[in-house]
Amino acid sequence: MISQEYLNKALALATDTRVFEMADGALDRVPDVFKNCFPGRKAIIIADCNTWKAAGNVVFDKMNGAGIETCSFLIPDRHFHAEWPYVEMVEAQVKHSGAVAVAVGSGVINDLCKLSSHHLGQSYLCVPTAASVDGYSSFGASISYQGLKQTFDCPAPVAIVADASVIAAAPSKMTAAGYADLAAKIPCGAEWMIADLFGTEPIVPDAWHVLQDVLDGVLSNPEGVAASDKDAVSDLFIGLTLSGIAMQIARSSRPASCTDHLFSHYLDMTGHRYKGELQSHGFQVAIGTLTMCAFFDEFLKLDLSSLDVDKCVSAWPSKEQEQQRALELFKDFVSPRLGYDSISVKYADAGTVRSQLASVKEQWPVLKERYRRQVYTFDKMQRLFRIVGAPADPEDIGLTRERLKELVPYTQLMRHRINLLDLAKRGMFYDGLVEAVFGPDGAWSIK
Repeated sequence: MISQEYLNKALALATDTRVFEMADGALDRVPDVFKNCFPGRKAIIIADCNTWKAAGNVVFDKMNGAGIETCSFLIPDRHFHAEWPYVEMVEAQVKHSGAVAVAVGSGVINDLCKLSSHHLGQSYLCVPTAASVDGYSSFGASISYQGLKQTFDCPAPVAIVADASVIAAAPSKMTAAGYADLAAKIPCGAEWMIADLFGTEPIVPDAWHVLQDVLDGVLSNPEGVAASDKDAVSDLFIGLTLSGIAMQIARSSRPASCTDHLFSHYLDMTGHRYKGELQSHGFQVAIGTLTMCAFFDEFLKLDLSSLDVDKCVSAWPSKEQEQQRALELFKDFVSPRLGYDSISVKYADAGTVRSQLASVKEQWPVLKERYRRQVYTFDKMQRLFRIVGAPADPEDIGLTRERLKELVPYTQLMRHRINLLDLAKRGMFYDGLVEAVFGPDGAWSIK
């Protein structure tokens, strides 16, 4: 179990969240926490039909019983998502009530309350009902707007009160999704190392250590998570909370999201469904995470100490050529200029590429060992996902391996954040990397 001392140190680094309480019976604490954070204010419980039954009705009764004027709003749609119309819906209810939002639910409800509260110039209180995402405590809300999955800057809640019994009782699929979302921080961390080496997004030490120092330990008990063991699921939720705090510290999603998440963003933007249903964020991220672990497996087989830097620089395309490649790739996408805009920001000239590749070549033995220590092998990550009940094969979320392969070039270009695929493009081993993963002997072998 992560110690209270560790949590106190993490909260001291957080920029938005001042209170984090997690225990059996923690719902009893909601009124006092609300009064301390929002003295004299009214409250509005935001929930859906499921989360109202899980905790919302109890919170409502306890708030009114404590003398806090409290109303409620249940999102009427049975299948709703983190989309702009629902932000407007929640914002209208909170504004009309003149109250402070109390988000009772999982990641979607939290993001809707987070962004709508920010629009109204106030914070809110979060009562999570599942260990399903790391967004409860994160800076920013991931919302689909005009067909694009976007992260909108907005502060995390001032307080999070999590009842361990409620969290452990959540549907096992939601808990498995949270485990996969947390596991994504493993390859994501390695890609942050690459960005740090390139000087594009330097590692923020406090943001790195608050999460990465406990990550292996939290992920080490998939059997307990699969069994809905209260201690194991509590640790998972705390790990997810620390991921959000890392994002608060960095004021960015960099500590928690890279190429692994871009597979999910692509699927969100294209309305991917399996058996008629949209797939959860964590389940989509699971496949992105496994794919990146597979790429790192193949990457670490290379000997980049013998990289021909001159040859790579000589073949490096111009900015205009890369912009044209992006326009061609994304021409039928929901946002045809997405890749163009991203490559326009992260494009590096030949001189910069030379310097970056020279650093990789000169430091390769040390870098290789650092990446090896950071990243789980594909086999290890797949085993963990199978135990916990997360997707372990693209077909588990309705993707063929051929289709997954088609997504790879999009993920390299979807965001201006430097990733492993950018390094592969610079070093002229991108095609070989993709073939190694999707070829006859690869992790995602296409038969």
